[in-house]
Amino acid sequence: MISIPSTPAKRWLIFGVWVLVSLLIYIKPVVSLVQLANQDESASHILLIPFISAWILYSERKQEIPASGFSLWPPLAIFVSSVFIGTASLYCASCAPKDRLTLYTLALILLLASGFVVSLGVEKAKSSWFGLAFLLFAVPLPDAALRKVIYWLQLGSAAVAELLFNLSGAPVLREGFVFRLPKFSIEVAQECSGIRSSVALLILAVLITHFSFRPMWKKITFVLAGLCMMLIKNGIRIATLTLLANYVNRGFLDGRLHHQGGIVFFLIGLGLLLPVYWLLRKGEVSCTPTGQTIQGQMAS
Repeated sequence: MISIPSTPAKRWLIFGVWVLVSLLIYIKPVVSLVQLANQDESASHILLIPFISAWILYSERKQEIPASGFSLWPPLAIFVSSVFIGTASLYCASCAPKDRLTLYTLALILLLASGFVVSLGVEKAKSSWFGLAFLLFAVPLPDAALRKVIYWLQLGSAAVAELLFNLSGAPVLREGFVFRLPKFSIEVAQECSGIRSSVALLILAVLITHFSFRPMWKKITFVLAGLCMMLIKNGIRIATLTLLANYVNRGFLDGRLHHQGGIVFFLIGLGLLLPVYWLLRKGEVSCTPTGQTIQGQMAS
């Protein structure tokens, strides 16, 4: 066992220094990650993840667990894993630049996690696991995995759109990702997968799950509902724009609702999640600031 400072402020200060040193070590990958987030809509959420993770850790700071020492092996194991992944990415000649960036980012997150355990102890790391694990959302998907995710979004969105077309009674013929209408045809292309708003909806669902539900089955159910809403809201977007273009004005296919209306359909997906949230919140116990518990029907 190795002694560590008993004052929480000192332990957080040590972790802060560790974070700064880690960022300096990985400064080039960090810069590349920022550039990727600014250029690729599938990675645009990455810049927000560290701030959300820091907010989660800050909001749970009162859960400090006094500790006069810690075991060296847990942080050492995480640190060795970080070094191994970082070294592998450095010498991976067959890796594409984005794949290498994926490995670098994962190595950096493990390095930060090892520093957290060193600075604040194993028990505190266990109680703060969500804030640390949330950083994994900052790991960019390799192109091969991203293509599969986008294909899944295309496939599910097209299925939902086909159902809505059938319910509307509009004369539509589907051929794979192509929908043929009397006046024109549309294709559910990769750009129509709604990857950016879908990732935002998933991240929000995960956050709500952590703060609102205790039983694991409720957590899993709500996240799965969030995944379903990713497809449903995108199918609604495709069907709405197509029907408006067919029966109102063809300009809807190239208008602002098409190119800038992602937030509108994101809010629709969020609204569809509310009944699931209210249903799962029944019976949940919330903690008041004074430490008392109350039965809550929904978060305040």
